[in-house]
Amino acid sequence: LQQRRGLRLSAPAAIQVTVRDALNQALDEELERDERVFLLGEEVAQYDGAYKISRGLWKKYGDKRVIDTPISEMGFAGIAVGAAMVWLRPVCEFMTFNFSMQAIDQVINSAAKTHYMSAGTIPVPIVFRGPNGASAGVAAQHSQCFAAWYGHCPGLKVVSPWSAEDAKGLLKASIRDDNPVVMLESELLYGVPFEMSEQAQSKEFVIPIGKAKIERQGTHVTLVSHSRPVGHCLEAATILSKEGVECEVINMRTIRPMDIETVEASVLKTNHLVTVEGGWPQFGVGAEICARIMEGSAFNYLDAPAVRVTGADVPMPYAKILEDNSIPQVKDIVFAVKKALNI
Repeated sequence: LQQRRGLRLSAPAAIQVTVRDALNQALDEELERDERVFLLGEEVAQYDGAYKISRGLWKKYGDKRVIDTPISEMGFAGIAVGAAMVWLRPVCEFMTFNFSMQAIDQVINSAAKTHYMSAGTIPVPIVFRGPNGASAGVAAQHSQCFAAWYGHCPGLKVVSPWSAEDAKGLLKASIRDDNPVVMLESELLYGVPFEMSEQAQSKEFVIPIGKAKIERQGTHVTLVSHSRPVGHCLEAATILSKEGVECEVINMRTIRPMDIETVEASVLKTNHLVTVEGGWPQFGVGAEICARIMEGSAFNYLDAPAVRVTGADVPMPYAKILEDNSIPQVKDIVFAVKKALNI
């Protein structure tokens, strides 16, 4: 009636959703959608998850769909891989990806390689997910980024969300994928609210694995990042904009397969490249991006060498002042951009 009277109807407003709630929503929707999906890991059931990602799911779906496991990553990861080989769709939660080292034989030798070694007859539709990278004050054995580790291995897909929409769309896509997927979340983003569009609130919303997103348009320099440092890049872009430097910020979202085409198209426009990541510099995600640009046609459009901003090449210190100096900060990104632009 309002439309017939010529009145404008406002579009449904986007809502604020934390990354934690977006992940919980994705798990809930996929458990409801497909009875083959189940979640297992330490404290995921009655306790609602160490980070409350699985809050309410055990009460809703019961013991057979949300399963608490002993503290034995090698054991429950192996159970999950075996279940995937007979066409169940397990979501295997590591309390932190540092603990996935206990199960890396299952992730790499069992999950990643089986489809190839079986001549395509045994797919392994499994998701390994949990917090990755630096947290706060948890020192060296709990603050590593495994994006480069798992991104190195053929047979895996590796995703690394930043926003709530990333988290929901990538988790749903990962659960539906017939390949093993490693989903690297950030503990420090779990409680951060992001705007979620009406489209992303749909039960059928997925983000294609292997597709980056341009978070901010720019003309002077391309900033490429994933996970929490994407936010730092946007902050740095705001600061630099006041000085007349317009940064194009690319959120990779997927580490493997890597959407290098989006990065190349941006470099063709800006002629400068800065990569930003929380992991160590040697053999890192930024190193791979720089190598791919070097080997492709976009190299001819660079007006200066690419610059990497990374975590420090040390085990993570415990002391806060040292920790802050071991993780890329906004000021480090601003400095790197000015270095790339020679200003």
